[in-house]
Amino acid sequence: MRVAIVENTKVTEAGQVGIALAEAGATPATFRAFAGEPLPDFDAFDALVVFGGEQNARDDEKHPYLPDLAQLMRRFGDSGKAVLGICLGSQLLARAYGGENLIGSAPEFGWRGIDRTDAGKADPVLSAMPDSFLSFQWHDDTFTLPEGAAHLAENEAARHQAFRIGRAAYGFQFHFEANRHVVRNWMTHFPDLIERKAPGWLGRHPELEPTDGALSDEAGLEIARAWVRQIKPT
Repeated sequence: MRVAIVENTKVTEAGQVGIALAEAGATPATFRAFAGEPLPDFDAFDALVVFGGEQNARDDEKHPYLPDLAQLMRRFGDSGKAVLGICLGSQLLARAYGGENLIGSAPEFGWRGIDRTDAGKADPVLSAMPDSFLSFQWHDDTFTLPEGAAHLAENEAARHQAFRIGRAAYGFQFHFEANRHVVRNWMTHFPDLIERKAPGWLGRHPELEPTDGALSDEAGLEIARAWVRQIKPT
């Protein structure tokens, strides 16, 4: 099971996705696209993961690889290969299939509640979740749902929290990969940014981590495992 992982920023961790891939015996390969590394070869991989980054999904001038990455995600999705886009990755997947990127229209940070839709309850991945669950959020942008996509999850801040298009191309606005270790690492690297984004959150973190963080970790690993089960080795 060969899985390509595209990173869009320097501080990227696979978190719960990495755990689920290791449990399944997958062979991951990482591509630091933001640093100028070439994108994965479509024929060499059974699945594609695209993680988040600080850029927006239409920031082609500063990050000229973004259109090619969106096209690659669509090629994987159209072929029936499993695709996972998280945060920026979900926004690029929406772009790839004709969705509109809404820049700066849905700021959200911290462990937040997410609700499944009726389509989510029947979905091969989101069916693993209860009707409401917690996950970590860190985004400003959102997107419109591409035509033909199944709307899987939502909340008050961003209606399109998760969608699937085709057999197994999934976009997740929320960072279900971000377990408590990943969140603590983000706190170490970006304390000033977090304080501006959510004043006082760093001080509340010690009381939130054992409760909301633990529940988010549990939900995130179940989602990751369910997505990994959609990979069909060739």
